[in-house]
Amino acid sequence: MGMKLGAAAVANALILVAGAAIAQQAAPQAAMTPAPRASGYLGESAPDTYAVLPPAPRPGDPRDRADREIYRATRRYEHDPRWAMAQNDANSAGIVKDLACALGVELTPKNAPRTLALLAKVAPDASRATNRPKDIYQRPRPYLRDKGAICVPRDASLAASPDYPSGHNTWSWTVGLILAELAPDRAAPILTRARAFGENRLVCGVHSLSAVDAGRDNGAILVAALHGVAQFRSDMDAARAEVAAARAAGPAPDAAACAQEAALIAKNPY
Repeated sequence: MGMKLGAAAVANALILVAGAAIAQQAAPQAAMTPAPRASGYLGESAPDTYAVLPPAPRPGDPRDRADREIYRATRRYEHDPRWAMAQNDANSAGIVKDLACALGVELTPKNAPRTLALLAKVAPDASRATNRPKDIYQRPRPYLRDKGAICVPRDASLAASPDYPSGHNTWSWTVGLILAELAPDRAAPILTRARAFGENRLVCGVHSLSAVDAGRDNGAILVAALHGVAQFRSDMDAARAEVAAARAAGPAPDAAACAQEAALIAKNPY
């Protein structure tokens, strides 16, 4: 997610494929209609995450010093396999595919259109929860303060998007919590991979530890609020049945690739 959270791009990607699959199921002979624009579940009723999150670190305070130390220490990953994983995870729209090993199946427009539509509708809520505190704190990303390689291009949109809180981790933790609820027997591996998705922003060098931690808090705040919306709860019921059917039908992800992934994320990166 580039400028700020960039959830609109995530929502569009998910809603287009999910909406198309739903349309095909509902009327296979009808002309394809555009998928509706995702508008979110919460709107103006969304909680003010700026009021809930811990304040961003201030220059020179203990949290700020820790952030800078961890950034410098994690530059060692540039030639480590975890670096390639961090580059993969820079694509926030790929979070569902990245959770396939943890869930036990890859969710696609064919086997889980309503689940993807649910996530697409959550994306604007995640964007709103992230962008308000980012705009207020305007904390610069760590590579703008200290030297060191980062795993993605140093473009202007990334530099203009503040560090705190992490939009990537807000999104990954939101999706992780939702999928963990849909498949509770896989909650531990799902949340482990979702945590690693956010921690890979540290490995990449584009977020500080405080921003990654705040993103995880942000996702938890958002999911708690979503459960107060009747439509979200109803959509979750439909998604739960859909995910169960997808897991039963398979196929399971490649076991060797999943073992390699598990070995990478088993090590604390900082």
